[in-house]
Amino acid sequence: MSTNPKKHITFDRFLVQRQQGHPAASGELTRVLYQIGVVAKIISSYMRRAAIEGLLGYTGEVNVQGEEVKKLDELGNAAFVDAFEYVDIVGAIVSEEMQEPEIVPSDFHREKYVVLVDPIDGSSNLDVDCTVGSIFSIRSFSGSLEKSILQNGTMQIAAGYIMYGSSALLVYSAGDGVHSFVLDEQIGEFILDHEDIRMPAHGKIISANYANYSRWTQAAREFFDAITGDARNRYSLRYSGALVADMHQILHQGGIYVYPQDDKRPQGKLRLLYECAPLAMIAEQAGGAATTGKMCISDIRPEDIHQRVPFAVGSRQEIQKYEAAHGRQDLSG
Repeated sequence: MSTNPKKHITFDRFLVQRQQGHPAASGELTRVLYQIGVVAKIISSYMRRAAIEGLLGYTGEVNVQGEEVKKLDELGNAAFVDAFEYVDIVGAIVSEEMQEPEIVPSDFHREKYVVLVDPIDGSSNLDVDCTVGSIFSIRSFSGSLEKSILQNGTMQIAAGYIMYGSSALLVYSAGDGVHSFVLDEQIGEFILDHEDIRMPAHGKIISANYANYSRWTQAAREFFDAITGDARNRYSLRYSGALVADMHQILHQGGIYVYPQDDKRPQGKLRLLYECAPLAMIAEQAGGAATTGKMCISDIRPEDIHQRVPFAVGSRQEIQKYEAAHGRQDLSG
């Protein structure tokens, strides 16, 4: 019988303990994060029943990104919207699946937060039963809705991701380190798995869609050639097609995930506000970094809620090499 004390620390208990370390805290962020945990349980349940209940495949619709909508994309988006519909401190939800923010009505006008989400990341993996996830960012609702949303990543209050694989994992940071929880399905609770995760300063994993190599920029190709051609430091190439899965292994093992711009996607593929910025916060809180190659992801001032950017995230040594290949020599921090 295990005597590991972490076995007994549930997500909600952990949040309350962290809140108690900040006497001025109101508990409102704890409420929002707790709802993220509720959504994670709902979507995890969908995933496990998807094949049996006919939840795989497409709806026949096309989302704002011009991508065909899968049934689980729609269900995942609805789970996030429904979870915050009656949380009066959340004023709006921004989602990959919606053209405009979903305004959350409130009779009390107590809006304090905006929640930004990619409800189902890696949905191309769904029909072959591979790992998918969700990504979230929480920002302050201050001034106009547009101003609240279009802030750079340093203004995030909290961020994280959920991974639905062999087990459901929830990883988050509220600016006090990175912590992960695993869903214990027997009791229906997320249990503390790792506290204060630190990303190795140097790793051995490269995660990239190498099939796009011929379309990458010259700088990205030169970086890849240099890092894979270094006989002294051998790397493993691992790419799952789900950003959260690739991010998670680099968080623990170190290395670099790269999705650069190319001649098909000159602005990049990944969305800044609800994919890149939250994962940048996780990386930075764990001791890593995230960049476009030319600029720190967290310093980018967004211009549009669905803005795309080139993206690299990972260990500081690999990020420094990536930025050096793009002509930036001054990784700060």
